[in-house]
Amino acid sequence: MLETPREPFAWLEAAAEERRRAGLVRALRPRDADSPLLDLASNDYLGLARHPEVTEGAARAARHWGAGATGSRLVTGSTGLHAVLESELADFCGFEAALVLSSGYAANLAAVTALSTPDTLLASDAGNHASLIDGCRLSRARTVVLPHAEPETAGPLFAAHRGPALAVTDAVFSVDGDAAPLAALARVCREQGAGLLIDDAHGLGVLGAGGRGSAYAGGLSGRPDTVVTVTLSKALGSQGGAVLGPVRIIEHLVNTARTLIFDTGLAPAAAGAALAALRLLRREPARAAGSRQAAERLYEGLRRAGLPARRPRAAVVSVTAPSAAAALRWAADCRAAGLSVGCFRPPSVPDGIARLRLTARADLTVEQLDGAVTTLVRTAPVGQTSFR
Repeated sequence: MLETPREPFAWLEAAAEERRRAGLVRALRPRDADSPLLDLASNDYLGLARHPEVTEGAARAARHWGAGATGSRLVTGSTGLHAVLESELADFCGFEAALVLSSGYAANLAAVTALSTPDTLLASDAGNHASLIDGCRLSRARTVVLPHAEPETAGPLFAAHRGPALAVTDAVFSVDGDAAPLAALARVCREQGAGLLIDDAHGLGVLGAGGRGSAYAGGLSGRPDTVVTVTLSKALGSQGGAVLGPVRIIEHLVNTARTLIFDTGLAPAAAGAALAALRLLRREPARAAGSRQAAERLYEGLRRAGLPARRPRAAVVSVTAPSAAAALRWAADCRAAGLSVGCFRPPSVPDGIARLRLTARADLTVEQLDGAVTTLVRTAPVGQTSFR
């Protein structure tokens, strides 16, 4: 008797039902180009994604270089535009060299995997972004997860390890917007001869003089033991990522980083937009302070209303919710009232606490910011002001 073939994906229904019961179903929601919603959900910190100079930079690059990079960076995917972007980005942030990849995620995978060996000890902050976590997993190095923002816990680990060591951390953590204690972590690394890898996705364009980033603000730019990754898709309003560091490290990545070698290069339009945004930021450095001031105004308004907001260290303001279901309803009610906010729930949040995530843009007016606070307060779940 012939047996009925086993259905290889039968387990998907059970997994979907489990998500439904937990209130964790996610869905794509295409947005319109001319959405009437006030945007506090995107990562367009400087309001440059639709700036005329930035969109023209994208269009000009596409007309000149074509729609795609046409190949990997080592074959046909490196253009003169990529080289200019890398040079100006490294100079702006205070590093010797830069390497542009197709996304910030790819940049983190490249940096972690290429700068570690099976003998390396990776010390990774518990609040790190998924791309850093995945980089640690793919590296096959020994990884120790450190308690969040407790750099002193890395010291004994590094001291007891006889091989290479690397501390890996976000500069600004994407969930709550809190900042890593970079000075203390850098000190531990120097004392123990460990390297330091900083993901500054949420710091570039917001922190440091004129938006030069967290490493620049902390005096860590250009150090031989420090590597920084950035994304071009947040403050610069484009797409892509980059690794910044000493020339010898960038050369090593060119030869060993799989997400560079085996991935198509960043599209010229994205590179052109990022370069235009970077040059605009050089001319208008006050935009960086504007995003921080907008975040502080949101925070102060929410706290005065009794909502459990966390003080921002860059442009992200986090407001905790009583449950994942309450956070979903809150975000939906905000949307119905004309306000778009981020909704973070498990498993995206490492502490299991659902929250709304607000991103402050430098181009928002005082009236828009205060109106957003009013909407958040009016739509808050019952009892929210007493929840901590």
